[in-house]
Order: sequence, then structure tokens, then C-alpha cells
Amino acid sequence: MKRACEVTGDLAHVAETANRHDHSIYGRRILQSTIESSDEKAVSDSKGSIRDSINCPGIYRHEGFNSKCDYIRANPDCNSAGFLNYLVFFYCYCSKFQALGYVVLAILLVCAFYLLGSTASDYFCCCLEKLSKLLKFPPTVSGVTLLPLGNGAPDVFSGIAAFVGQNSGDVGFSSVLGGALFVTCIVVGVVSFFVADKNLQIDKKCFIRDVGFFLVAIFSLCIIMAVGEVSVVGALAFVSIYFLYVFCVAAKELLRKQWGWNLWSLLPESPVRRYREGNIEDESNYIPLIQLESDEVVTHLVDELPHWAWSTNVAIYSLETVLETEDDRPIHYCNCCSSFYCSKLLSIFELPLVIPRRLTIPIVNEGRWSKGYAVSSACLAPILLAFLWSSQEGVTPAAKLVVYFLSCSVGVVLSLYTLMYTQTDHPPERFLLAWVSGGFLMSIVWFYIIANELVALLTTLGIIFELRPSLLAFTILAWGNSLGDLVSNTTIAKTNEHGVQIAMSGCYAGPIFNTLIGLGISLLLKSWSEKPAPYMITADGNLYLSLGFLMLSLVWSLFVLPRNDMRPSRFLGFGLVIIYLTFLALGATAAL
Repeated sequence: MKRACEVTGDLAHVAETANRHDHSIYGRRILQSTIESSDEKAVSDSKGSIRDSINCPGIYRHEGFNSKCDYIRANPDCNSAGFLNYLVFFYCYCSKFQALGYVVLAILLVCAFYLLGSTASDYFCCCLEKLSKLLKFPPTVSGVTLLPLGNGAPDVFSGIAAFVGQNSGDVGFSSVLGGALFVTCIVVGVVSFFVADKNLQIDKKCFIRDVGFFLVAIFSLCIIMAVGEVSVVGALAFVSIYFLYVFCVAAKELLRKQWGWNLWSLLPESPVRRYREGNIEDESNYIPLIQLESDEVVTHLVDELPHWAWSTNVAIYSLETVLETEDDRPIHYCNCCSSFYCSKLLSIFELPLVIPRRLTIPIVNEGRWSKGYAVSSACLAPILLAFLWSSQEGVTPAAKLVVYFLSCSVGVVLSLYTLMYTQTDHPPERFLLAWVSGGFLMSIVWFYIIANELVALLTTLGIIFELRPSLLAFTILAWGNSLGDLVSNTTIAKTNEHGVQIAMSGCYAGPIFNTLIGLGISLLLKSWSEKPAPYMITADGNLYLSLGFLMLSLVWSLFVLPRNDMRPSRFLGFGLVIIYLTFLALGATAAL
């Protein structure tokens, strides 16, 4: 019996030891599993916030589906929100040939940038120039209203498309602020490098005015983002800053023309003007674009804006843009291909991109008038408008049918009128304002279409590469929209001392317009759609980072230029480039 108890005790001891051993092993396994899951979480945390900011976060694991293609097809909300579903194209049609998908998306992105720029230079700016003449706007008023609209159209409509069409406010903010930072740093820096040896001055009053208003706009935007919401009244107040800027620019010359008042001591000159040879700080050397009442000193005055000024921002996209020298000799500064055969080849490749716009946008310029295209635009423009309206969500089939019937009827009537009452050899003289307004409206429609597809492509690339779309807007979208500024402003600055002033003024006046009008109208449209509730703004760290570096670039220019007697130097350019590269490095680090 005693032996049996001893054996039983030994067995119990062995069992207890084994049990402790099992618990120890189980505990180690739990600890190991916890550590592994923590490591996994730490690794995934860097991408978690990125995936949360993407419209289609479930695509990466596609739980319950065999492939990402099946997940996309089963979730209609998981799309790029463009007219084409680029996600279906990439993950379904190019699932076995992803390299081909990357190439096609890259080509489409380049085409979208080209279409956005060429629409501005070849259609929109032509309509604005014609409108300015028909409405008899003074050149100073045109120089601070219609001219910046033509030059900044790609940035403005990209931002509006991001806010309204894609419901991606962060992309809209990023594209405008990224473009402004690129222009005020890289473009101003490159211009400074090119003109450093020429020892040229720029207008101090004009520069301080532009930078001052830009700082006010940035500070106002910081307040809006800090509050986190904006109402209709707040958006209108933000837009009104630009009208105050327009008043300060135009008041001097308008008052001097109407009443002969001289407000030189109060307000600076308009940035768009011509000079005679001499010191830029000497007021007697200024030749304003508006004619004065007195004929003293001035023997030749310019009563309208030069043709090339209307499309300087997007000159790289147009083969027709020229510069005018003092003796009115045109200088072609965007000659993409000098060979005849190369030019023909480019024209052939360009046809699919040109014909749809040419068939729907009426052009009444003397050198580009075509009765055939005018008839087609009168017929097809209403149908295109009906298609865009019908593509909205919530439109019933009956409403679509009615709209298409009305648009076809209007198109047939307008095309018959054009066919019967216009000439083949010259544009119409009657109802010219209606023709130009139609071209202006259809240019805006094409801007919206192209900008919406551009933002959709960036959204697709952000999903594919697991990047925030706002980061792509800060870089790719901003660079694409600002490439024309870099080429055209640098070319203009190298022509003569007058070009330096125009180029430097454009580097600040353009971003001011894009920020106040582009973002202002976008915020106004969104707040209007959300009323009576305010529009809620979700700003990430990159937006505050861009605002901070944008203010830093302006303060750097405001500090360096006056100390160098308003002469752009390599020191100015080097500092601005360093500021931009530092911003890119910090932004990329935050995104990883």
C-alpha cells in the first residue's frame, strides 16, 4: 500500500512537472505570438494610415475574394471616379501583364497633362483674349483678372475637379499648394540663376505688394485649416482677398486714366507693362499699357496686352506661341521639332487628342476659322453638355431622354444657322460675343473633363503604389501643371530686362490667383453643397508642411532681394532650391 502511494505520488509529481512544462511551452508560444503580432502591427502601421486615406482600402487583402479584380468588380464604390475605371483596367485586363498596365497609365497621365495645357494655350486663352477686346477691358484689369485665369487654368480646374468631381479635398489643396511652392522656389530660383550675371533690377513696390498679399493668403488658409471647417461666408471672405489685390493693382492706372490722378506714391505699377531703356526705378521710364491723357514724353503707347502674354504659363504645350520684340519681330520660343517630317509625325499622333476638342469648341480667330468645325461645334457642344449632365448620379432615365432630345434639337438648330449665315473665308461678325462666350464655356467643360481624369489617374496610381493621392498631387500633379511656368518664365526672362520683370511678377501673381481663386472657388462650391452645415476640412501634416515652407520661401525672397538692391542673384536661387529640396525630403520621409 505504501509502495502504491509512493508510485502514485511520483506519478502526480511527474504529471505536475509535465503540466508546468506544458504551460511554460504554451506561455512561450503566446509570448512569441504576441511579439510577432506586435512586429507585424509595427510594420503595417506605416501603411495603415495610408490605406485608410485611400478610397479602396480593402483591395489589398481582398478577403473573401480570389483576386483584387474580383474585389473591385464586387464593390462598385471601389473605383477611380473617372469616366474610365482605371482600377478595373489595371487589375483585371492587365493582371497578367502589369508592366503593360504601368506603361499605359503613364502614357495616359502624360496625355492628360498635355491636354490640360494645350486646352489652355490653344483654346481658353484665345477666348479670353477675344473677350478682353470685345468687352473693352483695360489692359491692367485684364492683366490681373482674365490673364491669370488663362495662365492658371490647369491648376484651378485640377483643384476644382479634385474637390467637386472626386471629393478629394486633400488632392485639391496639395495640387495648388505644391504648384505654388514649385513656382516660388524652383521657377524663381532658375530665373535668378539665368539673370544673375545681367545685374538687372525688378520693381520693388510691385514685388513687395505681391509677396505681401501672398503671405496674407497663406495666413488666411492656415486659419481655415486650423479651424477645420469653412462656411459659405468664410469661403467668400477668402476669395475677396484676391479682389482687394486686383483693386490695389488696377486702381492707380484706372484713376490716372479717368481723372489724371497720380497715385504712384501709394500703389505700385501693374506687372504687365513695357519699359523704355533706362533705370527700372526711374518713374519716367515706365510706359504703362493704358494710354494717358497727356502726350508728354511718351511717343508710343500700347493699348492692349501682347498676344504672347495670354499663354505664357502654358507655352510649352502650344506650337503657336511667340514672343514680340521691340521691333515687333516674333520669336518662336516653343519649337518642339524643327524637322518637317518630325513635325508631320507629331501632328499625326496629335490628331486623336485635337479632333474631339476642335469638334466641340468654337474658335472665331481669324487665322484658325473653319466653317466645317464651326458647324460641328454648334451641333455637338450641346450634346456633350447633355452627356456630362446625364453622367451624374441620381439622374433618372426619363430625365436623360428629355435632356438628350433637347440638346439634339438645339444642336441641329445652331448648326443649321451656322451653315446658312457664316462665311468660309472669315469668322462671323454678327453675334461675335455669343461665339466667343460659347468657346469660353466649352473650354471650361473640357478643362473639367480632363482635370477629372487627371485626378482619377493620380488616385489610381496612389492605390496601386499604396501612396497617399495628396503626395502624388504635391509632386506629379504640381510638377506637370507648373512645367509650363518653368519653361516660359525662364525664356521670357532671358529676352531682355523687361522680360525679367514680367517673369518675376508672373511667378507670384499666378500662384496668388491659383490659391485665392482656385482654392477659394473650390471651398465655396463645397461649402455651398454642404450648407447649412460647414464643409469639414481634414488636413494632414503635409499640408501644414507645404504652407510652412511656402511662407519660408516668400520670407527668404523678401529678405534677400531688397538687400541685393532688387537684383536676382545666385544666392537667392540657391536658397530657394535648397528650401524646395528640403520640403521634398521631409514630405517623402513622412510618407514612408
